[in-house]
Amino acid sequence: MYRLASSTWDGKELQAIQNVVDSDMYSMGKHVAEYEKEFAKAFDSKYAVMVNSGSSANLLMIASMFFRKNNPLKRGDEIIVPAVSWSTTYAPLQQYGLRVKFIDIDKDTLNLDLDQLESAITDKTKAVLAVNLLGNPLDFDRLNDIIGDRVLLEDNCESMGAKYKGKSAGSFGLMGTFSSFFSHHISTMEGGCIVTDDEELYHILLCLRSHGWTRNLPKKNRVTGIKSDKPFEESFKFALPGYNVRPLEMSGAIGLEQLKKLPSMIEQRRKNAELFKSLMEDFDGIRTQKEVGESSWFGFSFVVDYGREELIDALDENGVECRPIVSGNFVKNRALLSHFDYEVVGDLPNANDIDKNGLFIGNCHSDLTEELQKLREII
Repeated sequence: MYRLASSTWDGKELQAIQNVVDSDMYSMGKHVAEYEKEFAKAFDSKYAVMVNSGSSANLLMIASMFFRKNNPLKRGDEIIVPAVSWSTTYAPLQQYGLRVKFIDIDKDTLNLDLDQLESAITDKTKAVLAVNLLGNPLDFDRLNDIIGDRVLLEDNCESMGAKYKGKSAGSFGLMGTFSSFFSHHISTMEGGCIVTDDEELYHILLCLRSHGWTRNLPKKNRVTGIKSDKPFEESFKFALPGYNVRPLEMSGAIGLEQLKKLPSMIEQRRKNAELFKSLMEDFDGIRTQKEVGESSWFGFSFVVDYGREELIDALDENGVECRPIVSGNFVKNRALLSHFDYEVVGDLPNANDIDKNGLFIGNCHSDLTEELQKLREII
């Protein structure tokens, strides 16, 4: 069986869980705080805020932009996004009333089509939400040249460990989001993180994560100014319309062990990718994702010029799990058509192509030589 994902845990993660059980303190505490420090350090950022999922990370990232003091986002502001990503890349944009402008993806990298971005961006554009798809970072040099002084946000939930010119994907924007769901590069059961170098946004994120209350803010902070020295007074004081998207203490403890393994796991994923590319390169009518920078290879995508359904059936019969390339073209979805304020730039030919002809299979931290050679035989 060639699965989409496999467990990255061993006895260290189980012991981390047991340590939390022995402490009898399950809600967010010292392990989560330590994980956030190590996470920020690992991904070239000053601050990290752990939450209960990558989807929640996207929600808080967008929400926080509405509460900063200078140049906050407002309802009706335009934000540009690629037409291919996960649903919860887009959902917070609708929930906060942004006007969403969809542009096509590049047919080779599967990330934002930077040529189209250059023509689509206008004086109305307040932000660009870039997605590093399936482990593949964008060309951030060109992206930043195009964006200028507009806000860049990153959904890096599929690309933990990816780098562009030595810098971590997810750390190029004002904020970046990560996921640690089971099938991703590391697993904390459920979990996500937002990273930023901006102290005000960091404090806003801390507040929004826990009910909008002030309890978790430092004494001197960028949300309320100076907190009272009396804990009772700050116990139930609410400064922002927040959520409860806190992680469990177990997730933080597991994450500390997973981060230690991440470099070696990324190294093996990249080795698997080199073999995958070499095995696929001489097939006519099959296109694989073109790497930018150093991809962390979430999975292996390919677009076939003919016979996708036949190929999917053959993979299924031989125990190879596969999926569409993320959402395919998200613009086709009922959620968008019924609920979003949006516009579409052009006909999205590349997004439509992968929607009709694309699929991806899994990658993981283990040697996949046998599985990938079997894949070639099936194709």
